[in-house]
Formats: sequence, C-alpha cells, structure tokens
Amino acid sequence: MRTEILSIIEKNSKISLKELSMMLNMAEIDIANEIQKMEEEGIICGYHTLINWEKTSIEKVNALIEVRVTPQRGKGFDNIAQRIYKYPEVKSVYLISGGFDLLVTLEEKSLKEIAQFVSEKLSTLDSVLSTATHFILKKYKDNGTILTSEQNDDIREAITP
Repeated sequence: MRTEILSIIEKNSKISLKELSMMLNMAEIDIANEIQKMEEEGIICGYHTLINWEKTSIEKVNALIEVRVTPQRGKGFDNIAQRIYKYPEVKSVYLISGGFDLLVTLEEKSLKEIAQFVSEKLSTLDSVLSTATHFILKKYKDNGTILTSEQNDDIREAITP
C-alpha cells in the first residue's frame, strides 16, 4: 500500500484523498492515516511545487557546483555537507561518486550572487579543496516533469548510404 501511495503522490502531490481512494480502492481515512504515518517517520519529507521560471518575468540563475573536500576522520563527509546545506542559498547537497565529492545546487538572481557564494562562503570552508561551477542554461526536464513543449516530429535528417 505504501509503495502505491508514494508512487502516486510523487507524481502529483495535489491529488485529493478522494482520488487516491478511488485509484487504490481504499477508504480515505486509511490513506490519510498512512500518509500521516509516513510524514511522521520521515518517509515523506515535504511537498514542493515545480515552477518553470523561464515562463515568468522573474530572473533566476541555477548552478551546479562540484566540491572536492577532505573527509573528516570518523565522520566522513557528513559534517561538511551539513555546514554547506545550512546556508539558505543552497537548494540541495548530494554525496556523489567520481572526481568530486559533493554536488551543491544553488538558485540565485544573478551569476554574480552565485560567484560570491562560491568564493566567499563555500571555498573558504576549511575542508573544501576545490570547486567547479556549472551554470544551467536551459532545463528540459526537472524532477520527472518535461518543461519544454514536446515535438512529435523527428526533425533529424535521414542518412542514406
């Protein structure tokens, strides 16, 4: 039951209990109780609205910042990740594999604000060895949602021998 509820509300957090009840053939009260339990257990961590800022007049700049750090003995990457995610500018922090250790996402009003954050806050942390900043130029799909108008016509040219 939990898996079905989670799969549905992950795609549409605005779905009503009535709709969930009909889809899952369960009583609304049972679904409401299960959702409440999952919230209390930290399985459901929050509800978010995905906004396509390109369709508004509000300017936003998104950046992905790769961070190489020195892990702390006995604590690994957790302490430095916590220090980073506590900054209000930070949208998300991930431990990643590869040449860098952490991936930090930011959303600010300008390139300058992101550059200032990286140079004045992130790079000055004692465990940070290096950073690489990548600016998102266009979002095509975000959190499973396609943000561009899809074209069904294949516009590629055919290659013939």
